[in-house]
Amino acid sequence: MSETLAVSQKPRHALSHLASRDAILVGVLVAILLAASIASPRFASPVTVGYLLLNAVPVLLIALPMTLIIITGEIDLSVASIVGLSTATIGSLTLQGWEFGPAVLAAGIVGMIAGAVNGALIAFVGLPSLAVTIGTLALYRGLTLVFIGDNSVSSSQHPAEFSSFINLKMGATGIPVVILIVAFFIAIFTLVLHFTPFGRGLYALGYSKEAATFVGINVAWSKFWLYVASGFTCGVVGIFWALYYSARSDSATGLELTVIAAVLLGGISIFGGRGTIVGAISGVLVISSV
Repeated sequence: MSETLAVSQKPRHALSHLASRDAILVGVLVAILLAASIASPRFASPVTVGYLLLNAVPVLLIALPMTLIIITGEIDLSVASIVGLSTATIGSLTLQGWEFGPAVLAAGIVGMIAGAVNGALIAFVGLPSLAVTIGTLALYRGLTLVFIGDNSVSSSQHPAEFSSFINLKMGATGIPVVILIVAFFIAIFTLVLHFTPFGRGLYALGYSKEAATFVGINVAWSKFWLYVASGFTCGVVGIFWALYYSARSDSATGLELTVIAAVLLGGISIFGGRGTIVGAISGVLVISSV
C-alpha cells in the first residue's frame, strides 16, 4: 500500500520539479534566439523563421510520442525507419501511377502497422524495447529499399496543390500553415499526458510496473497503443517528408538520434517516470536553433 501511495505522489513532485526545469530551458531557447537575432538581423526574418520551423517539423512531431514512450521506461529506435518506409510507400505507389490521396492513406496505414508490430512484440511478447526496435530499425529500412529501390521521387512529382501547401505561409509572418497541424498534434499529446488518467498512469508505469498494475493500469495495452501512436505519427512525418524533401531509400536516416537527443535535453528521464511535453518541445527547438 505504501508503495502505491509513493507512486501516486512521485509524478506530482516530478512535475513540479520539471516545471522549473522547463522554464529554464525556455529561457535558454529565448536567449539563443535573441543572440542569433542580434548577431545576424536576418535570422529573425520571416524567411529564416519559416525555414527553421519547417525543418523542425519531423523532429517535433516524432518527439511527442517518443516523450510518452520514454516516460514509461521504454524507447523506440525504429522511428526514422518507419518514416522512411512510409515515405517509400508514397514514392513507390506514385511510380506505379496511384493517385496521391490513396498513396497517402497507404503510407499512414503502413506507419501504424509498423508501430503495432513494435508494440505487440514489446507489450505482449515481453521483449525489451531496445532489442525490438533495433531489429525493426534494420527490418523497416530493408523494406524501404525493397519498396523503392534506387528510385527517387521528388516533391515536384506530387500534385502541386499538396506540395505548395507545405510551403504556404501565414501572411507575412513566415510561419508555415503546416504548423497548425503540428499544433493540433501537440494539443492532443499534451491533453493525453497531462490531463487524463491514462497519462498519469504512464508516469506511474515509468516508476514501477508492479505498482502501476496494482492500481489498475493495463501495462501491456498502454505500451501497445503508445507504439501504434508512434507509428501513426511517423507515417504523418513520412507524408511530410515526401512532399517537402523527396522519397528515397535513405529518407530520414539517423533522425531517431536527433529526436532522442532533443527529448532528453527537454528533461525527459531515460529511466522513465519523468518528463513533460513542454520540455520536449523546448528541447527540439533548442536543437533546431543551434
